[in-house]
Amino acid sequence: MIKVEKDVIYSAKLGLKADLYYPDDQTIKGAIVDLHGGGWFRGDKEKDADIATEFAKNGFMVAVPNYRYTPEVYFPEPIVDVATMVTWLLQEKNFNLADVMAFGSSAGGNLAVELAIKTGIAAVSWSGILDIDEWMNAHQDVEAKLDQTQDFSGSASADIDQTGKNDQFYKWFVMNYLQNKPEQVRSATPWRRIDENTGPLFLVNSMDEFVPTSGVTLTVDEMLKNRRIVQTQFIPGSRHAKGYYDVAIDQTILFFNKQIVGDTTVNP
Repeated sequence: MIKVEKDVIYSAKLGLKADLYYPDDQTIKGAIVDLHGGGWFRGDKEKDADIATEFAKNGFMVAVPNYRYTPEVYFPEPIVDVATMVTWLLQEKNFNLADVMAFGSSAGGNLAVELAIKTGIAAVSWSGILDIDEWMNAHQDVEAKLDQTQDFSGSASADIDQTGKNDQFYKWFVMNYLQNKPEQVRSATPWRRIDENTGPLFLVNSMDEFVPTSGVTLTVDEMLKNRRIVQTQFIPGSRHAKGYYDVAIDQTILFFNKQIVGDTTVNP
């Protein structure tokens, strides 16, 4: 059985809450900050109960925070919130930074990589939004448009955005996150800020989904330039993020286990 604590406050100032998942009857290996997706404008920690439970079954304490999103706040405030979650784990749960890792899907994958850049922790990103400035430059003629066919509030994460490329929607939610300020496009692109202190990354993407694979390749190039550990998994088809859960979960758990035991021998 997995023990779950609901609505634990991790930022009293902002009233931000997280759900905590604990493995039962085994030593806790480390902590995973699990960041839900939703294009930085929708989503909730409840949607990641399934994968958080799986991580906990494998010996990890999992913190699934809610973070602020648009229109309450814009880039870079969600990054500040999830970094606060890491600090809370260090201060309130007595984890060492080396034992804390991040996981995220879609916009949550972006935030997981941002944590690897900001704090040096290892991170897994499924369909993370990583190519922003170069993609925008190449798609200036695309009209940004909200996808009205998606039920983001009530649908399971694995059922959203599974039909392939949707450039209008991709442009809409990225620019919405940047408050429609083109001058922020470059500064919001994660791979531009990778350096020698960035934590190990495992990046997963399907080949024909609406999140471009260029985000993975550009990030890998920058990681290798900085001699950082990086691993990838490309999946056939158009499934997005938790839509390919069955294909990516085993390698994800293996990656986390390697970081905890200190085995950083992973293949790019």
